[in-house]
Amino acid sequence: MTTTVTTAQPSTPTLQIDIVSDVMCPWCVIGYKQLARALEAVGTPHNIRWHPFELNPNMPPEGQNITEHIVEKYGATPEQSRASRVQMTQAGTDVNFEFAYTEDMRMHNTFNTHQLLHWAAQQGRMHDLKMALFTAHFTHGRNLSDNAVLADIAASIGLDQDQAGTVLADQRFAGEVRAAQQFWVQQGIQSVPAVVFNQRHLVSGAQGVDSFTQILHQLNNMPEAA
Repeated sequence: MTTTVTTAQPSTPTLQIDIVSDVMCPWCVIGYKQLARALEAVGTPHNIRWHPFELNPNMPPEGQNITEHIVEKYGATPEQSRASRVQMTQAGTDVNFEFAYTEDMRMHNTFNTHQLLHWAAQQGRMHDLKMALFTAHFTHGRNLSDNAVLADIAASIGLDQDQAGTVLADQRFAGEVRAAQQFWVQQGIQSVPAVVFNQRHLVSGAQGVDSFTQILHQLNNMPEAA
């Protein structure tokens, strides 16, 4: 599952970036946006590959209210959950991403979204779909448990809506997505975002633009990046 985000001069080494993430994860989109700004600032040629991770593999089809979910899963109080959303909203604003949290916002299982992303990757559109899914969930509050909604989001970036619906209905990529998820768990990934540079340097979490910039400079100076 590969998508190329930028290109570079032929003489400049390309940095391979693997990002393990889930579209239910706010810090995943924040972390990516921070990284993207750092990549632009440093001018590092790169290739990004997105990989699946399910934060809530046992989530029922109807999803769960976000505050109830955070209280139940992490032991936070409702007040702490709301304060965290305020923090994430500001972090999103800092990188030009809009979080539109509401009290009735819901968390969803994302196994089907990962299958749709796998399909989109075969058409070179995985990155575009990933961004559209982040926006659909966090900005527009759309129900990503609904296959019709997922197919509509795919259509919004120019993919075939009927084919998207068929892919979700017949679950043709279920095995491949499960295998990819298991691979990253076996690599020790237990939380996301997890960013792996050149298949050997793991950075966990949304580090901030400045920290990512420093990391990129360090990688550019390493012989292995050549």
